[in-house]
Amino acid sequence: MPETKQAALTALWQQRWPSCPPVGHLLRSRFPDVWVRFHSLPESKRYPQDEAEYAVLLGRYNTVLDELFTDKDVYVITPTWTTEPDVPPRQPDAGYWQSLLTTDDADPEFRTYCHLFAVERPWQTGCIDGLLRDVADEKTAGVMITDTRIRRIHHPYDGGADVLLTSTEERDQMRDRHATWLSRRPSGL
Repeated sequence: MPETKQAALTALWQQRWPSCPPVGHLLRSRFPDVWVRFHSLPESKRYPQDEAEYAVLLGRYNTVLDELFTDKDVYVITPTWTTEPDVPPRQPDAGYWQSLLTTDDADPEFRTYCHLFAVERPWQTGCIDGLLRDVADEKTAGVMITDTRIRRIHHPYDGGADVLLTSTEERDQMRDRHATWLSRRPSGL
């Protein structure tokens, strides 16, 4: 990713999500008024066990992603974690965006860095199904999908997705459309 694109993406992030690094799991606690969580399987089951359950999981993910991003370009942001500050080799089709020190420690061997890579692409239903399956299977974590203006974020995790929207009203409308996918817990988790 060219440096000018890196800088523009960082500036957009800081404008839209101030005081929060681009780490998906931090967003829900810092922006609860625009956050909703959807579970990927009925009865809040966490992991799919067969192709029928993968179909349900991918159907739910893609339904929300389509509502957020149909006819738009998106950034697919994927992390790589290391114990070194050096940027690892590029991921296929994704350009380096930035690195974050996620665990600081006096001993360098215990520091953890998150290196973020981003690729811009037109949204199409199913275009990241392989990545979503990897998230569901805990092969990767920390993925975020966002429109190119960084206004809406879909952060899938093994068990569901955190979705951040532009307003409380937009969040409530999406939440109500998919009420059966919500947690029964008061916290929404």
